[in-house]
Amino acid sequence: MATLFFRKPRAQQADDARLGVIDIGSNSIRLVVYQGPARLPAILFNEKVMAGLGRSFAATGEIDAGAMAVARDALRRFTAVAREMEVTQLRTVATAAVRDAANGAELLAAAAALGLEVELLSGEQEAVAAGLGVISAIPDADGIVGDLGGGSLELVRVKAGAVHERASFPLGVLRLPALRADSGRKFARRVGKLLAEAGWEGRGADLPFYLVGGSWRALARLDMHQSGYALPIIHHYRLSPEAITRLGRTLSHISKSSLRAIPSLSAARLPTLGDAAALLGVLVRELGARETIVSSFGLREGLLYGALNAEQRAQDPLIAAARDEGRRLGRFPEHGDVLDDWIAPLFAGEDAAHTRLRHAACLLADVGWRANPEFRAERGMEIALHGNWVAIDAAGRALLAQAVFTSLGGGLVSPDPLAALAPPAELRHAMAWGLAMRLGQRLSGGLAGPLERSTLTRDGDAVVLTLKPGDIALYSEAVERRHRALATLLGATMVLRH
Repeated sequence: MATLFFRKPRAQQADDARLGVIDIGSNSIRLVVYQGPARLPAILFNEKVMAGLGRSFAATGEIDAGAMAVARDALRRFTAVAREMEVTQLRTVATAAVRDAANGAELLAAAAALGLEVELLSGEQEAVAAGLGVISAIPDADGIVGDLGGGSLELVRVKAGAVHERASFPLGVLRLPALRADSGRKFARRVGKLLAEAGWEGRGADLPFYLVGGSWRALARLDMHQSGYALPIIHHYRLSPEAITRLGRTLSHISKSSLRAIPSLSAARLPTLGDAAALLGVLVRELGARETIVSSFGLREGLLYGALNAEQRAQDPLIAAARDEGRRLGRFPEHGDVLDDWIAPLFAGEDAAHTRLRHAACLLADVGWRANPEFRAERGMEIALHGNWVAIDAAGRALLAQAVFTSLGGGLVSPDPLAALAPPAELRHAMAWGLAMRLGQRLSGGLAGPLERSTLTRDGDAVVLTLKPGDIALYSEAVERRHRALATLLGATMVLRH
């Protein structure tokens, strides 16, 4: 791996390291700087420049002079920003436009003059990185990944946490206008022939098709806007084949001014939306995919994930991120894990999916304590619902938010938009998590000791709290109220034992 060190690594935790990736793509050049737990670091900085390196490639086979100048300026800025941010390790990669252009070496030389050692990724390496990016964000992904860039389209079969067959096709969004110039039917036949010749026809039958790339994410944002979707988070958003067809019809008659008026849509992506929708419609049909699922992670995150060891890869990214958030915003670092262990016996019959969400909720149980007391519940809900999580869908976010909201004193209501994202019975179950968390926090004062010396269990129709004789003084009137509230929600009585 080509790296550039701007400072000596300090003798601190690995989570302090700042990792940067400069991605020189066919449509845009982007710098992303990450910091945090290795399994799911947070984004400290993210900036892109729409250089359009591949826009003239179909006609001339070269990067035009204007795009080259924009790219040089972007690389100069990104190198300076990375230095100012004291990035520990900077990785620079280039994809189809630089790889295929006759004058691509000119840009590589400009990067080298700035001290950047550029990795020129092959189509195979692009595909692998995109596949790993999706696996990083959706560990149980089982389907086909489609990474639509400016110069190429990569298709990757992912299953059981691994990348399998992959292929690269000259179907980037900057090449599509020329391919679609004749007619839609000829374009569809051309794409179908490419897939069939490469052995990909029908390979996604009844599987999800995972979408990677800015143009496809923009399509999803358009659908979210038109459908009034309740959660403004693109990751794990689902598009049915019918929705894709509807988007194609919309784009055939909607004005550019109407598109520009949609706040979530990047103006730079508008010219590619129609072509991206047309290609997606053909791919879904030819692959036989049952639905599409948007991934906010792609090539850059795949590069980071690929550098992890087996133990790090095996970590649950949702739990890793929630634990990091809880440690940064909470009062006592160990509290979330101890709290989850304490309330777990009360929910012994849960399936693995609910157990995992409950654990994440406990890790976030203390994130609202710095807020104004009147708004702690709302603050906690906002963090849980809109946090930078992956490996979780919209319904899971709603349950997470409900548990934290209730635990911080929000009560037994489901504020908007939770009721639109998860069924009432599921939200009520999350309320029970919240009341159990609330009881544990009041009993212990947020400390580990009292929880480790006591138990919370279900014995028939009773919610039983068992304390050591020396801890009876901890059972105050406030603790009793929370004990009773939990038992009432569960349709049980409350019992104190010592």
